[in-house]
Amino acid sequence: MRILLIEDDTVLGAAIRDQIAADGQSVDWVMRLDAAGDAVKSASYDLILLDLMLPDGRGIGFLKGLRARGDVTPVIILTALDQVSDRIEGLNAGADDYLVKPFDLAELSARIGSVARRYSGNPNPIVCHGPLAIDLAARSVHRDGKPVALTAREWALFDAFLARPGQLLSKAQLEEKLYAFDAEVESNTIEVHVSRLRKKLGSAVIETERGMGYRLGRP
Repeated sequence: MRILLIEDDTVLGAAIRDQIAADGQSVDWVMRLDAAGDAVKSASYDLILLDLMLPDGRGIGFLKGLRARGDVTPVIILTALDQVSDRIEGLNAGADDYLVKPFDLAELSARIGSVARRYSGNPNPIVCHGPLAIDLAARSVHRDGKPVALTAREWALFDAFLARPGQLLSKAQLEEKLYAFDAEVESNTIEVHVSRLRKKLGSAVIETERGMGYRLGRP
């Protein structure tokens, strides 16, 4: 997944960013609502983590604006506001979950996984795909019962295919999943990672539509 983090606390923001990266997801981190608005206009996100109290306004207004435009990107609110009325306001504005600071980073990872599975139509964290058993919550893969080690980038790409089974994903869409990782995305990065995934998970796991993109192969 590619996640947008909107958080102005530099210590907490860095911790969340590192946790998401360790989980094999990519993250773009901004500290202001105006930057967040620019980000959602220029990129496609699978999830937004939203603080409510930001230097240039309240996150609730940002969330209401998203929903008013028909943007259904999942949103998890991260805030120190712990009153029941605050929770109700956030959920009524269109949030998918509400996490009160301070929180455990492992719980945040679990909440992210839960929301992602719900939106991908996969409430069960264990997915079977041919000889593969994929634990979406643990971000682990077993092939014929044996564990397969995937790098963070490989998981980010594989997760993109799992979230959209049967859907053709363009090279540009897949590159977006990698932009938040520190290393530069080269012109052949997607081809290299797809090749590595095929070697690790099976040659048929990803199908190529020449000149158009890639899709998850049939089990």
